[in-house]
Amino acid sequence: MSTVEDETTPSPPGRGAVLADHALRVVGGVVAVIGGVMSAVLELLLSTVRVGGHLIGVSVLVAVGANIALSWFAHEAVGSRWAVALPAVPWFVLMTAASIRTDEGDLLLAGGWVGLAMIVAGAMTFTVMAFRQILAPPTPSRY
Repeated sequence: MSTVEDETTPSPPGRGAVLADHALRVVGGVVAVIGGVMSAVLELLLSTVRVGGHLIGVSVLVAVGANIALSWFAHEAVGSRWAVALPAVPWFVLMTAASIRTDEGDLLLAGGWVGLAMIVAGAMTFTVMAFRQILAPPTPSRY
C-alpha cells in the first residue's frame, strides 16, 4: 500500500480566467508604453538641472533607474521576453525627436554632456535588460 495520496491534475482554467489574463497583459503593455513616454519626458526636463551654475547630470541616474524599472515591469506584466521593447521604443523615439533641431533653432535635448550621457546610459540600460531577458531560462507558461 502506498502512503502517497493520489495526485490529481488541476482542471484547466476557464475561458473567463484566460480572457482576464490576456486583458491584464494588454493593460500592462499599455502602462509600459506610457511609462516609457513619461520617463523620457521627465529625463528631458531634468537634463538642464544645475546646481551653482553647473550641470549635475541627475537625468542620467533617472534614465538608468527608470529604464531598469520599466524593463522589469514590462517583462512581468506582459510575460514575454520581447516586452522590453514596449517602453524602449517610445523612449528612443522621444530622445531622437528631442535631439533634432527645429527650423526655428529649438532643441529639446539641451545640457551638453548630460544629454549625450543620458541617451547613452538609457540605451545601454535597455540593451542590457533585453540581453538578460534573452539569456534567462524560459519561465513556465501560466496557462
